[in-house]
Amino acid sequence: MKLAILGAGAWGTALAIHFAGRHQTCLWVRNPDQLATMRSHRINTRYLPEFVLPDNLELDSDLQACATDADVILLATPTPALRETVSKLAPLLNQQILLWACKGFESGSMQLPHLVIEEVLPGLTDYGVISGPSFASEVARGLPTALTLASSSEHVRRLATELHHHHLRMYTSRDVTGVETGGALKNVIAIAAGISDGLHLGHNARAALISRGLAEISRMGIALGGQPETFMGLTGMGDLILTATSDQSRNRQVGLRLAAGQPLPRILSELGHIAEGVNTATEVDRLATSMQIDMPIVHAVHSIVSGQAEPAEAVEQLLNREPRQEWHD
Repeated sequence: MKLAILGAGAWGTALAIHFAGRHQTCLWVRNPDQLATMRSHRINTRYLPEFVLPDNLELDSDLQACATDADVILLATPTPALRETVSKLAPLLNQQILLWACKGFESGSMQLPHLVIEEVLPGLTDYGVISGPSFASEVARGLPTALTLASSSEHVRRLATELHHHHLRMYTSRDVTGVETGGALKNVIAIAAGISDGLHLGHNARAALISRGLAEISRMGIALGGQPETFMGLTGMGDLILTATSDQSRNRQVGLRLAAGQPLPRILSELGHIAEGVNTATEVDRLATSMQIDMPIVHAVHSIVSGQAEPAEAVEQLLNREPRQEWHD
């Protein structure tokens, strides 16, 4: 199978390293200077410097050359770049299956990735999302990881057999909306968990945030059309636990540094990678307000990243909320 991976950040590079072991793989590198460095050193020095790129992994900045003859195109760009990339890709699509591995809601439109893709590519049927608890460095290292491939198309779901590997287990789902919602919102809750730990509020508080955060994720996901069981699986609870508890998580790092009093622009600059939870908090807070969905943790994170509240102040407001039933009937 010929696979084109679009986006040479840490995640796209890690997937390319993994899949190159079993499939003819091309990694599309948007920046020509980055491409030149990667070709000469066979290392992605900016995003994944500790891993050597396989000799058989093709690198190209020509989108047409990389994608035209592919059987499967996997978008690994950040969510803010999704619409632009898909628009450039549109004239090149023929019979390829389109997958994406980005997480978040599009800024401004408040749309999940599949809605953006359906808007740019009306009539497309063979598409799906890959998501789950996964750090790029561990996938590149070959450590055991489990992901979910979600699609309404049985033809696309059958791809899981081709992509499955004993180091990268691939499960299937029909719930595209639920899988995307879990992958997007866990980043916001991870920021909250980082803030809690940065303020030294203890393990009890972190467990409460993760549990109540999962309730908010489920509430929004079900309202958007997702299935309740999705949020108990890899792309709900699994991804949330990983991102909220590990210091490898960029979003958790944002929370830790916000709690230490560092300004957000400096945090994001020093991270050097996109922390999707920052933009997602703003979009989901707007969406929750418009849909009248109660999401106090998301609202608190939005108030902090938008500069409307200090971390300690936002936590105090959460703690002072009236007691209520744990799950709505």
